[in-house]
Amino acid sequence: MTDSEHAVNKKEPLPLADCVAVPVEDVEGGKRRTLSGWQWWIVAGLALAASIFHLYTAAFGLLPAMHQRGIHWFFMGVLLFLLYPVSRKRPQDRIDIWDWVCAAVMAAGCLNIVINWDAIAMREGLPIVSDIYLGLAMIVLVLEGARRSMGWPLPIMAIIAIVYALFGPYFPGLLAHGGFPIEEIAPFQYLRTDGIFGVPLGVSASFIFLFVLFGAFLSSSGAGQFFIDLAVALTGRSQGGPGKAAVVASALMGTVSGSSCANAVTTGAFTIPLMKQAGYRSEFAGAIVAAASTGGQVMPPVMGAAAFIMAQFLGISYWEIVVAAAIPATLYFISIMAMVHFRSGKRRMEKLDADNLPKAKVILKEGWHLLFPIVTLVVFLALGYSPVKAVFWSIVLLVGVSWLGKREYRMTPQRVLDALINGAIGAIEVAAACACSGIVIGVIGITGVGLAFSSFVLSLSHGILPLALMLTMVGSIILGMGVPTTAQYIITSTLAAPALAQMGVPMLSAHLFCLYFGVLADVTPPVALATYAASGIAKSNPLKTGFTALVTAVAGFLVPYMFVYNPYLLLRGNPVMIILGCVTALIAIIALSAGVQGFFVSDLNFLERLAFLAVPFLIIYPSLMANGTAVAVVAIVFAFQKTRLPRKTATLGS
Repeated sequence: MTDSEHAVNKKEPLPLADCVAVPVEDVEGGKRRTLSGWQWWIVAGLALAASIFHLYTAAFGLLPAMHQRGIHWFFMGVLLFLLYPVSRKRPQDRIDIWDWVCAAVMAAGCLNIVINWDAIAMREGLPIVSDIYLGLAMIVLVLEGARRSMGWPLPIMAIIAIVYALFGPYFPGLLAHGGFPIEEIAPFQYLRTDGIFGVPLGVSASFIFLFVLFGAFLSSSGAGQFFIDLAVALTGRSQGGPGKAAVVASALMGTVSGSSCANAVTTGAFTIPLMKQAGYRSEFAGAIVAAASTGGQVMPPVMGAAAFIMAQFLGISYWEIVVAAAIPATLYFISIMAMVHFRSGKRRMEKLDADNLPKAKVILKEGWHLLFPIVTLVVFLALGYSPVKAVFWSIVLLVGVSWLGKREYRMTPQRVLDALINGAIGAIEVAAACACSGIVIGVIGITGVGLAFSSFVLSLSHGILPLALMLTMVGSIILGMGVPTTAQYIITSTLAAPALAQMGVPMLSAHLFCLYFGVLADVTPPVALATYAASGIAKSNPLKTGFTALVTAVAGFLVPYMFVYNPYLLLRGNPVMIILGCVTALIAIIALSAGVQGFFVSDLNFLERLAFLAVPFLIIYPSLMANGTAVAVVAIVFAFQKTRLPRKTATLGS
């Protein structure tokens, strides 16, 4: 049996190959079948063909939209039904007959688009009987495929959308519309580029698949363990080192990861035991990994695959998204690092023994080439290459430079084959999320409910921006619960962002605002998937871990407000104001972290803690007086703490 066969059969996909939109059940090996024999070879062959197709179009040019999307969903949809059983009660070692039937119908629906698209376009989308039946079948298969791979939340949302489209006249007030018969909805979802084969699936077919494949190549070359070892080496000797290592590892994984849960179990498997050994409570260890892994979804360049879709929605370059998102994501991770630092200081935790830690020089010497493809990707994007070309050449360079390192890092033909197969399998669920999200987007477009939602927010907020932001925050968190990052962003931005834009918020800020709070649903109880993933490794109480993660990630709830009121944090505007805005925001999140943990230079008393918790609210709005007051508060508390410190030290010594 080959290594790649073993990876699928034993349900141990390469960590980064499964990064995009993978629920924790899959990361831990719970949903996919364990195939062998001729059934395995069919799956492996389809996966290999999918990867070769996407690499070919990346190198020589993408096909016309519906052809590219049709072939992409053909591979992903067929693989989905061959790999994911209808339930866990069904046999896991073979493919059921009805799954073959579902795969065949899925293939027929996609091939009809690819082969007959010119004829469909000639009649300007006017449906015939076969289009209606194939459209109905495709809707059902997309819903069922999403349920199998991701669970019920997203399919339920899509079903509600379809019910809303069918029974529009029976809804009250702003939500009412004329209604659409199923004979119109089915071909609309099937034959249009704003339904199942809409922008989300188009982005999956063009960009996301290649980035998942890039992650699979990185993983196959040993990058996952390299990232973790490097994080421990860089931070292990500092105060709260194991916790900081978890944050750095999650940030590094987050640069190419598209799933909070996959990030949590990949890094947490190593860092959570290390934190517990150093003296952290189980709940806090799990919370740190969950909060940091969730932050990986807003960390450029991938941003949970949302960056590509955001660029398409806003009609701006992908690089602009990456640049704008860099400072807010960095602030978020600094806040979690500060939480770890201050908590370890409050608990007087000892530093780890340097002799037992890996050496950064040794790790970099052995695995420096694993950083080279990521740096190359960023450089190519900065030079104006399209994301497709940038990631294609990064994969090619990764294979080449891998031979400059140790033997275990070399991309041999077998490892390349493994990466191609695992990359395609890892892309299935993000494709399912995009296709299912397309149903929701199609209903929003055909019914105009997006405008109704915007009117509702505007009406309820009475035109008061802070209130509108809070309503959007709550709505985004609710809509994002239990939904993969890609779908979180698509749904929340489509519904909520237009309302903020009507109130004068720049569209980029509005979309990033929705993305942040959709992602933060992963650490917001009761549906906090990243928390449950980390809690399982930490063997902690899930609910306690969830609320601890919520507190740990509290800066994530303030950073979006900061960049809405202070666009300089998105690196837009006067360079002096950008620097000033970044410095004051940094002070704000450090003060917030110290206030939450009750420790700065030493333990904070009640008034000092209260003052620190007030600092971020003084800095949200870019007012010189408010910002100056906040800086003064931090300086005064620091001075008081330094003054008291010698006396405390003397008291402890006596």
